[in-house]
Amino acid sequence: MTDCREHICRADRISGWLKSKLGNFRPQIAAIMGSGLSDCVPPLEDKISIPYDSIDGFPKSSVSGHAGNLLFGKYNGLGVAVMQGRFHYYEGHELGDIALVVRVLGELGVKTLIATAAVGSLRKTAPPGSLVVLSDHINLMGANPLRGVYDKRFGPMFTDMSAAYDPELRRETLALCKNLGIHASEGVYIASPGPSYETPAEVRAYGILGADVVGMSTVPEVIAARQLGMRVLGLSWVTNLASGIAERPLSHQEVLEEGRKVADNFRKLLREILQLPLLMSHK
Repeated sequence: MTDCREHICRADRISGWLKSKLGNFRPQIAAIMGSGLSDCVPPLEDKISIPYDSIDGFPKSSVSGHAGNLLFGKYNGLGVAVMQGRFHYYEGHELGDIALVVRVLGELGVKTLIATAAVGSLRKTAPPGSLVVLSDHINLMGANPLRGVYDKRFGPMFTDMSAAYDPELRRETLALCKNLGIHASEGVYIASPGPSYETPAEVRAYGILGADVVGMSTVPEVIAARQLGMRVLGLSWVTNLASGIAERPLSHQEVLEEGRKVADNFRKLLREILQLPLLMSHK
């Protein structure tokens, strides 16, 4: 388990170093781009790109389809941070390390987190290429990212998760999807530890539990963000039907290919989301 004092020192060191690179710029919104979505970044003014590898103490991403850069810039006058790629439990990262990244973003000034992910669908009414706006989640990773790395400045130890995904942002996003002609619905995300895909029996069990989509990420970042009091919008692009529903074996290559297919739609949607009055009020 990550040592709490070492965790806090890392967060301070990383955020301090990033502030020295950013000068007076502070992001209010952060977006975490999932598999195959790294290139869906909206055009940013005064863009600064910082590779993860250059940030001392920052986790390293080892997954294909994750560019591994932290971008900063302005969109419509709004300060934005974009993570081109995320960190996963299945890569060997401690969940506390995944929480650390969100806490660093919070130290920089982020008030709203947009968490995107590629997912498998547990229902045929959400086919590949469609969007699921997350309304809730089920954590089956077997641990919690807040465990053992608590400090009162991060928020309450016993964090309320009754409205993890902001209802107003969900409503606004679904309305935008309708205007853009994007097939979208609300749904519940279930997080498995990975990296193996789920068995057909597990997929049937997840459906019984009330899940609509399944993935191997998102939940740790969302829990850490909610502890910090951030608004959260969860966007999951369906790249495949889950095991037992799909008619062919699953592969990560399929995930990346589907991500490229939805890239244009996602880029358009993200631009519209960043112009919502609810988010522009952060300026």
